[in-house]
Amino acid sequence: MMKILRYTGFDWDKGNLDKNWLKHKVSNAECEEVFFNQPLLIIKDEKHSQKEKRCHALGKTESGRLLFMSFTIRNNTIRIISARDMSKKEQKQYEKP
Repeated sequence: MMKILRYTGFDWDKGNLDKNWLKHKVSNAECEEVFFNQPLLIIKDEKHSQKEKRCHALGKTESGRLLFMSFTIRNNTIRIISARDMSKKEQKQYEKP
């Protein structure tokens, strides 16, 4: 588990701007909300970190929707790679005390 200490905002790839909405009905605003709500669980993604360091974020939106996201940090900004609803297994991991 790791903490996000500093970032200056979000970097949305123009080519993938609507990808999460089209595939999983997750808006960009919902993705951003997760990083401002607690609890927020950040886990290093060793499997997909060969070219750049990637992480997973498990968190909730303002409306309580539980999301799983893959992201990376570029130039002190968070770049969301993918976002979807948490699986049952991920929800159990997220809700552990």
